[in-house]
Amino acid sequence: MKIGVLLFNLGGPETLRDVKPFLYRLFSDPEIIRVKWGPVRKALAYTIATLRRTTSEGYYREMRRSEFWKDEFGEASPLRQLTQAQAQALAEKLKARGRNVQTFVGMCAWHPFLEEVIDEIENSGIDSLVILPLFPQYSVTTTGSGFSILRKLIDKRPLFKKLDVQWISSWPDHPVYIDSFAQAIGRELVRFSSPAKVHILFSAHSIPESYVRNGDPYLEQTKKTVESIMDQLGRANPYRLSFQSKIGPVKWLEPFTNDAIMQLGKQGVDDMLAVPVSFVSEHIETLYELDILYKKVAKDAGVENFRRVPALNSDPVFIRALADIVESALGGKA
Repeated sequence: MKIGVLLFNLGGPETLRDVKPFLYRLFSDPEIIRVKWGPVRKALAYTIATLRRTTSEGYYREMRRSEFWKDEFGEASPLRQLTQAQAQALAEKLKARGRNVQTFVGMCAWHPFLEEVIDEIENSGIDSLVILPLFPQYSVTTTGSGFSILRKLIDKRPLFKKLDVQWISSWPDHPVYIDSFAQAIGRELVRFSSPAKVHILFSAHSIPESYVRNGDPYLEQTKKTVESIMDQLGRANPYRLSFQSKIGPVKWLEPFTNDAIMQLGKQGVDDMLAVPVSFVSEHIETLYELDILYKKVAKDAGVENFRRVPALNSDPVFIRALADIVESALGGKA
């Protein structure tokens, strides 16, 4: 049996010319801008994209100063390249386990769009499809949005009615995923002079508080990830969960990462390790916000040593976690 695995993420602009159309696509999502009438939502998305374009282009230029930036990333977001590398590594891992597998990459807000990859899947000759969002913690704004797009696309394709399709909604405390983060944190802790004194600051992408009140499990699942990682680390370090990347005037999950850094600095914390807990690939939230913006906040707050755990990308333990997750979804299927 030939198995297909679709990995999907948000996507990101690959050149500075892509920034405005990417922002328009992003804010046209009804789960991001909750305006029911499409024309009004699209008008708002166009306005936001126009107003934010210059600022966002500046962020993409700035993030090349990150110590984790690689020249091969190109002009803007490296998310597509990194996701394709994850897909290739996952395929190799599953093939080593005897699986006849083909992996696919799709993005919610930029190329290759989910619409594009569905055409590729339809012509691939697979017998079974596993849909694997690269968001460990479920939110309607990420996994839910992608699932909504995919279900509409699949319902229009008669071929998919014959496929065995498995939907993976979340994996916030998968033991190998937790181990991959714990090992990555451990590698960074030993770079401090006093590893046990380092304050671990977990930073996750924020979402509006109203989503959580309405039943979105993102906050609880993110907390579960953090607590599982700290269990794995033996709880030897002080730690805190914070949130970044707020957009718009509504109330978002707090504390904000910059506020948490300033508060910890005022409390006398000298050594701090930031962990991008809800991100599995390097992109603007890690390469600019954590590495450039929040590093400056830490310096201004008096934090002498501020470091950041790299995103998991194609870390072998993380790829093994993804393979295990896919295998679990397949169950006993050969």
